[in-house]
Amino acid sequence: MNRRIFTSVLSVLLLTGASAFAQTSTQPSAQTSSWSIDTNHAQTDFRIRHMGVSTVRGSIGGVTGTIVWDENDLTKSSVNATIDATTVTTNNGMRDKDLKSANFFNVEKYPTITFKSTSVNRVNGKLQVTGDLTLAGVTKPVTLDVDGPTAPQKGMGGKTVIGLSATGKIKRSDFNFAPKYPGAMLGNEVQITIDVEADQ
Repeated sequence: MNRRIFTSVLSVLLLTGASAFAQTSTQPSAQTSSWSIDTNHAQTDFRIRHMGVSTVRGSIGGVTGTIVWDENDLTKSSVNATIDATTVTTNNGMRDKDLKSANFFNVEKYPTITFKSTSVNRVNGKLQVTGDLTLAGVTKPVTLDVDGPTAPQKGMGGKTVIGLSATGKIKRSDFNFAPKYPGAMLGNEVQITIDVEADQ
């Protein structure tokens, strides 16, 4: 073969191969992963206005559940979580006893709070999760703004871990929660924050 022709053919093959490699390397690969919420590193915090003059803060632990994260298609991601309502605390024994009674969480009848996502999207660059929240036997849709998930890293025990924080607001009236307390005594709006660490 003529040397000039050989050189031309080789150049075409190399350029074709490089182009194919570039196309392949830019195509997304399946990046779906499943994570288990670490109960020891997960907590739900809430705050609500009292008498319009102060803010009562509390927390609920015992968070369990799973997170499915699809890096390439957020709409295929999901969250299912269960929160142990019997752990509710505001660092005030008398108030906490009342919170666990039928006046509020009614933990004897409804020991858990659940959240099951119905959609995951990115809105104005912010990750949002919408789902059904079941509180004291009433289920209503809520939307949470999410910071995260963080990049995976090695945690204690060699497990791969991620973290995220979700914030949102709910109205007591939507859930018929503590209806005997008017808004002037106890705010209708409740701010919630859920901090979660999950592992594989």
